[in-house]
Amino acid sequence: MSDQGFLEKLLDGVSVEWKLLGDEDFFEIANSGRRPVKASLRVAGQTPYYGANNIQDYVDGHTHEGDYVLIAEDGSASLENYSIQYATGKFWANNHVHVLRGQQNVNTRYLFHYLCIVNFVPFLTGGGRAKLTKGQLIQIPAPIPCPEDPEKSLEIQAEIVRILDSFTELTAELTAELTAELKARKQQYNHYREQLLDYEGQDVEHLPMGDERVGSFTRGGGLQKKDFAESGVGCIHYGQVYTHYGTYAHTTKSFVSEEFAKKARMAKPGDLVIATTSENDEDVCKAVAWLGDEDIAVSSDACFYSHKLNPKFVAYFFQTEQFQKQKRIHITGAKVRRVNADNLAKILIPVPSAEEQDRVVNILDKFNTLTASLSEGLPREIKLRQQQYNHYRDLLLSFPKPEEAA
Repeated sequence: MSDQGFLEKLLDGVSVEWKLLGDEDFFEIANSGRRPVKASLRVAGQTPYYGANNIQDYVDGHTHEGDYVLIAEDGSASLENYSIQYATGKFWANNHVHVLRGQQNVNTRYLFHYLCIVNFVPFLTGGGRAKLTKGQLIQIPAPIPCPEDPEKSLEIQAEIVRILDSFTELTAELTAELTAELKARKQQYNHYREQLLDYEGQDVEHLPMGDERVGSFTRGGGLQKKDFAESGVGCIHYGQVYTHYGTYAHTTKSFVSEEFAKKARMAKPGDLVIATTSENDEDVCKAVAWLGDEDIAVSSDACFYSHKLNPKFVAYFFQTEQFQKQKRIHITGAKVRRVNADNLAKILIPVPSAEEQDRVVNILDKFNTLTASLSEGLPREIKLRQQQYNHYRDLLLSFPKPEEAA
């Protein structure tokens, strides 16, 4: 049976009627029991406390019990799909969500799946902080298959729910499996990286990173985001080290003009670009090896390390606990945490032979590629499953509107 014929087969020629959510024969909208609880007055509890954006806290007591659909009362007018939640069991709902469920002839879970594809924008009032009033909520139509035969109607609704819930469950299972696989590979990667770069007890010299036999640090210049250009000379802003770059890079995300580059602090191919400020101790000194062909500009709150080592070897070293342990004693600042270039120069780095550096890099590159592919593959697989779910949801819930059936 084709996808196009599935819905027709499921309905088997039965009629479909559109009922407004305000029709009390089919839907129940809770008029009471939506009460806010100030954060300062909330106590630790096990009951979910729902607001417009899902569970906001846990409290003692409850305002509702059973299966309900929760629809945000206010939010952004730019969202075509408004905030829809499904609550079951005991829960507390505040006054920023509408609480509704199906009557005896409407499966509440079916109602939830349908409302997830509704465009609420035409029913919203207000400006940037749009509002869905109860007066508008009750004007929203929902399709009810075979309303004259409640038993058959519920069978059809239950089958639609079964199919869509199955896709939801499969997506959750796949996400859990891929996440566990990614976590295991990252742990394995971290283990080997620590081992490979630990030369304790071996005939390998450890030298200060600022030793003239190894390299030197240069502070970045006055590069700000307002200096970016659409094209020109590549540049790395310190914030991008955290948000955009991995262990190494061959291209830059941003550029500056050639005129600006003439007065900028420029890193050369093979240099390590290091973000020297962060909001936390763990992230400060995150580094990326620049492997492109041209010199690039580097911003302030960053520095670059020019050296005589394998660039990737140095970048991997910055990810080890061996480096982190030495880094921590040099961190200063209160709200903004920083490590200056002079202190980075004091950190000891193992300096094995060039052949050994290449060997370590080749091994870690393989792990890096594996974990990166899993990291990229995870959201891709989840997206594909979500698209598959959306396809069947739209197919199963695309009932002909009254004007289309005429």
